[in-house]
Amino acid sequence: MLGSSEAVAHKATRRALTGQLARCWLVGIAVFIVNLCFVKTYSVAADSYKQSYKQYAYIQLNYDIDEFGCLDLLYTAESQWNPKAVSPSGKHFGIPQGKSKWLATAPPYAQIRWGIKYNTNRYGTMCAAYAHYKIRGWH
Repeated sequence: MLGSSEAVAHKATRRALTGQLARCWLVGIAVFIVNLCFVKTYSVAADSYKQSYKQYAYIQLNYDIDEFGCLDLLYTAESQWNPKAVSPSGKHFGIPQGKSKWLATAPPYAQIRWGIKYNTNRYGTMCAAYAHYKIRGWH
C-alpha cells in the first residue's frame, strides 16, 4: 500500500482546502448581510428628508412624472436637494439656488414652492428650465 500515505495526505489537504473555502464563504455572506442590513438602512435614513422633499415637489407638479423628472435633475445638479445649500459665489441659496436671500432661511417646502413658481413663470415648464440649465449652466 504505497499509495495509501499519499491518499491520506491528499485527503487531509482536501479537508483543509474545503475548510478554508467554507470560511471564505461564511465571511463573504457575513459581509453581504452587514452591507445589506446596516449600510442600506443608514443610507435610507440619511436620505429620508430628501425623499420627502421630492415627494412634495411631485405633488406640487400635479403628479406630472415628466416635469418632476426634469425638476429632480435640475435640483440634484444645483443643490443635491439641500435646503441649506449656498453657491460657491455665496449669491444663490437653498434647494432651487435662487438669488433671493429669503431662501437662505426659508423652510424647505417653501423653497420648493418658490422654485416651481419661479421656473414656471420664467421658462413655462420644469423641462424648459432644465434644458436652459443644460445649455447655459444656470437657470
